[in-house]
Amino acid sequence: MQAEKQYIDLYTQERQTIFDHSADVLNAVRDEAFEDFKRQGFPSTKVEKYKYTDISKLFEPDYGLNLNRLDIPVNPYQVFKCGVPNLSTQLYFVVNDSFYTKSLPPRQLPDGVMIDSLKAVATQYPELIRKYYAKQAKTDQDAITALNTMLAQDGLVVYIPKNVKVDRTIQVVNILRSDVDLMVNRRVLVILEEGAEAKLLFCDDSADDRNFLATQVIETYVGENASLEMYCLEETHLKNTRVSNVYIEQQANSRVNHDVITLHNGYTRNRLELAFKGEGAECSCNGCVIADKEQRVDTNTVIDHQVPHCTSNELYKYVLNDHAVGAFAGLVLVRKDAQKTSSQMTNQNLCATHEARMYTQPMLEIYADDVKCAHGSTVGQLNDAALFYMRQRGIGLQEAKMLLQIAFIGQVIDQISLEPLRDRLHHLVEMRFRGELKKCEGCSCR
Repeated sequence: MQAEKQYIDLYTQERQTIFDHSADVLNAVRDEAFEDFKRQGFPSTKVEKYKYTDISKLFEPDYGLNLNRLDIPVNPYQVFKCGVPNLSTQLYFVVNDSFYTKSLPPRQLPDGVMIDSLKAVATQYPELIRKYYAKQAKTDQDAITALNTMLAQDGLVVYIPKNVKVDRTIQVVNILRSDVDLMVNRRVLVILEEGAEAKLLFCDDSADDRNFLATQVIETYVGENASLEMYCLEETHLKNTRVSNVYIEQQANSRVNHDVITLHNGYTRNRLELAFKGEGAECSCNGCVIADKEQRVDTNTVIDHQVPHCTSNELYKYVLNDHAVGAFAGLVLVRKDAQKTSSQMTNQNLCATHEARMYTQPMLEIYADDVKCAHGSTVGQLNDAALFYMRQRGIGLQEAKMLLQIAFIGQVIDQISLEPLRDRLHHLVEMRFRGELKKCEGCSCR
């Protein structure tokens, strides 16, 4: 219990400081989250959904926290200079776990749309935040969510009113910046009311070569007939540990595309919980991972079909080199009344070396009798016949291997409907396999 003790002691001693630098709505659920964390403790690998991640080990080191919300000197526009050509985004920054307000983009969003600090919006519009905050992310069901809820003091709100369509992609760059080893607790609340439409691009970046530990909880509400595309791109470094829980609730006839792309990282644990609350909803959840050295990426998903006539599709692919370790555990739950459900889950993986390891566990749990559900997974190495075919045509062995890996990952990138982003990611993936992504064009952070 040593790992838990330091956070229990921290909250006990610094509770008032945490409260003083946050908003009443966030503080209202903080003590309950603390009690839930004390009761649960960090999950062991005996807990099914944490089977492949030793959470306690990740949280044992002594990290600093910015509980007094001291100003962190950084110009995010100098740190992050990688754009996506031909993709005109509305650009915002979150520095560690605080919304960056010193230099906001010109107002080019429809009336009523809010992209702002969670603390600020919770102070100005408490009823709006109270309606959604900590409603999907149940602190009594997950210790990481409880820890984040008891420590998070600020974050990001994206609010799209009823029947409002945001044409420009909203790009949020999460920058890790510190002169010491640091823990950040990032909170995101995304609300799309009935008939709203939006595209979100989250980019995780590191400005300093320090040890970072980031917990992240994203709560996403997608109203009736609303449409959301949400892309999450991680390009950090080997000293970064990220534990992210994403919760998505879909109402009737809503549409969600959720894509997670890991190009550079240290230790990443991604969990997705998506629940269908209204009939006729659809989701497409995709992910791709490129990992080498000692990198680790653990993905855990739950798609909960609670009502009839909903459709879910999942496609996750890993390419692992060197001593990298990957894991994918996906559950599709079809409840008793969820007739006419259609679901497909696929996990395909390449271990490019004998030392790389991949663990995969796709699962179906079905209590309805009129459904179309399928799942499958593969773990293998590069196709010898394809390599032979390419070498016979004058392509060197290493180039042939690289081209096959690019093509393998490309199937996930092709699922992205945003053409400029899709083209850019194809380019970044090729650079990653060629070892050229360590110093991206125009970026001082790689």
